[in-house]
Amino acid sequence: MKKILPLALASTLVALSISSALAEAPDRTECIAPAKPGGGFDLTCKLIQVSMQETGEISKPMRVTYMPGGVGAVAYNAIIAQRPAEAGTLVAFSGGSLLNLSQGKFGRYSESDVKWLAAVGTDYGIVAVRNDAPWKNLGELMEAMKSDPTKVVVGAGASIGSQDWMKTALLAREAGIDPRKMRYVAFEGGGEPVTALLGNHIQVVSGDMSEMVPHLQAGKLRVLAVMSDKRLPGELASVPTAKEQGYNVEWPIIRGYYLGPKVTDAEYQWWEDAFKKLVTTKEFQQQRDMRGLFEFNMFGSELDAYVKKQVADYREKAKSFGLAK
Repeated sequence: MKKILPLALASTLVALSISSALAEAPDRTECIAPAKPGGGFDLTCKLIQVSMQETGEISKPMRVTYMPGGVGAVAYNAIIAQRPAEAGTLVAFSGGSLLNLSQGKFGRYSESDVKWLAAVGTDYGIVAVRNDAPWKNLGELMEAMKSDPTKVVVGAGASIGSQDWMKTALLAREAGIDPRKMRYVAFEGGGEPVTALLGNHIQVVSGDMSEMVPHLQAGKLRVLAVMSDKRLPGELASVPTAKEQGYNVEWPIIRGYYLGPKVTDAEYQWWEDAFKKLVTTKEFQQQRDMRGLFEFNMFGSELDAYVKKQVADYREKAKSFGLAK
């Protein structure tokens, strides 16, 4: 027996299918990297700039522009207030962007003020030491910090309250260490703390796995823990997770894109369909792997729900450290 849809529902479904069918590729495409060239946002934009051209999803080269400020705050405000309806303009975001959103660092706008589109990869937080350091696992490092927090200096490429700080603060709290007593040095960017570690100016680096892979391959560093839900694949399978060592801390650093709030549903749908197709191609997968990212694909309403949950979770974490209201 055939089911008959209510007239209103049937009309809505027809309208949606027509809207999706009418969607076309934007004439001009742009990816805004909310930072200076060379960092993670640049990487995120270059990933689709190259792979979308290679796969033919777009016919003209995508432009990458740079809009530094506040780990995404300047770009976030600009796309909402000044460029809300630009169908061809994507903005890159990361887990760090969501952490800053949770702490109110994006001004008057919230996580509900843009259209979250696609996440196409992830990195993971790590704790690393020199290869000749006395600590062979995370437990030994935490015991040393607990015994005398002043003797173990942690360095990272961002200030107190950032995700690099938050990773080690969460581990410290799990180990019964007051994070306020932790010796923490903030550097500019991810490369400087590694240089300081290799020079024995600090003892621990809190960073991202993709930044550490070249140093691991050179035998200069030892990653004591990766903050993923399970061990990473391939040559990184020997690195234990924090969870399996008794520290219930996960820190994925997703990378993705959002659109302005006034982009139409049909325009949004074109992008969503394009991304779903893109991530299945070998061209995209090769570009993602080259950039040290791990597979993480999420789109549309599923990503919107994920982002809002992450921001809420980050807000609670930040509150527990006195960093958010």
